[in-house]
Amino acid sequence: MKKKIGIVSLGCPKNLVDSEIMLGMLSHADYEIVNNKEDANVLIVNTCGFIESAQQESINTILEMADEKSRNCEVLIVTGCMAERYKEKILEQIPEVDAVLGTGNYKEIAEVINLAYMGEKTVSYGKLDETDYLDEERVISSAKHSVYLKISEGCDNRCTYCIIPFLRGKYRSRKMESLVREAELLAEKGAKEIIIVAQDSTRYGIDIYGKKMLPELIRKLSDISGIEWIRLLYCYPEEIDDELINEISNNPKVCKYLDIPIQHASDRVLKQMGRRGTITEIKQVLNKLREKVKGIYIRTSLIVGFPGETEEDFEELVAFLKEFRLDRVGVFTYSKEDGTPAAKMKGQIPKHIKIKRQKKILELQNSISREINQGRNGKVYKTIVDGIADDGIFYYGRTYAEAPEIDGVIYFTSPEELLIGSFADVRILNSEDYDLIGEVINEFTK
Repeated sequence: MKKKIGIVSLGCPKNLVDSEIMLGMLSHADYEIVNNKEDANVLIVNTCGFIESAQQESINTILEMADEKSRNCEVLIVTGCMAERYKEKILEQIPEVDAVLGTGNYKEIAEVINLAYMGEKTVSYGKLDETDYLDEERVISSAKHSVYLKISEGCDNRCTYCIIPFLRGKYRSRKMESLVREAELLAEKGAKEIIIVAQDSTRYGIDIYGKKMLPELIRKLSDISGIEWIRLLYCYPEEIDDELINEISNNPKVCKYLDIPIQHASDRVLKQMGRRGTITEIKQVLNKLREKVKGIYIRTSLIVGFPGETEEDFEELVAFLKEFRLDRVGVFTYSKEDGTPAAKMKGQIPKHIKIKRQKKILELQNSISREINQGRNGKVYKTIVDGIADDGIFYYGRTYAEAPEIDGVIYFTSPEELLIGSFADVRILNSEDYDLIGEVINEFTK
């Protein structure tokens, strides 16, 4: 009888891709994939180790899965960023764990499970120059119509607050042929939306082609039949050039949506963070995007409470948001991570001040988001159908302006039954801070 495998994937979409690759490897190794942890003989927790809150979630999940070993679970494996970071400590502190597999060692997953069944505990890590595992066929565990495409691994940016380069290694692009082949397979399986992800998508190709190749990759993906939307996440502002802007503007398959991690608006703080651009340069990029790309929605992430951040620095950030009124903003309090330069900096900010600053930014952004959404009332948008709401009355989905899981959704009714993964024209009737309410229009309601 086949052993049954269950996986819990934590953290970012890039981690989800890694989880799906491991599932693909295990399905070829004659394991059966199951969705419920209660049914699994082998449980894998693919962890996130980016910031303290993510680490705590990973630990809690491992402990929860460890409880399953008193039931049906026979083997418990911990993989991912926290596995790379804490290595042997996980086995020492959580004896129920049978193997620990770092971020470059995923190809060993079937082997370490076999060893676990033989009574041997394994810790394997450190292969931070590998990318060939990304070429393995995935088992898509999320919606098949909207799928992530991981175009590179690692990061060379070395921001002073970030542990990722130590956990994922230097920046390594995948070959374009491999990405196009994967996207073709995804399209054959029903993918309508391809979401490009990386630690820094804009640097794609520099290491293997000698120049930035994201626009060329987008063009090749656009030629694939069945793909209707291409969405770009994790685009660093200093790497956004005219060629990329023109491709976003002119290519009808590219969503007029860009995720740009800005992090702050004070030059002094940006310099301390190890960021390469200035706020003046960031503003120039934002202005050019809005000028060249009609209707573009811009998302960013910010950090408040970075060591040495003064009230003046913080107010610069507030003023920036009031001036540019970005469409989507995620706000994090600075997390002091051992092993990063920022952890040793003077002027660490007390937790209550960080939370106070985060709350102020969130309140400001809520009001901005509310006004932006109100401006969408009465307009009609091409909307991808993601699912049916729990009440069974509404469908829910997204326009080009919403990325899955991180942005709001549109709840809408339809006079006719809709297929999940199809597109519909939806008129916005009402708006909240993040979510929208609408109705499908057809030839009778237009």
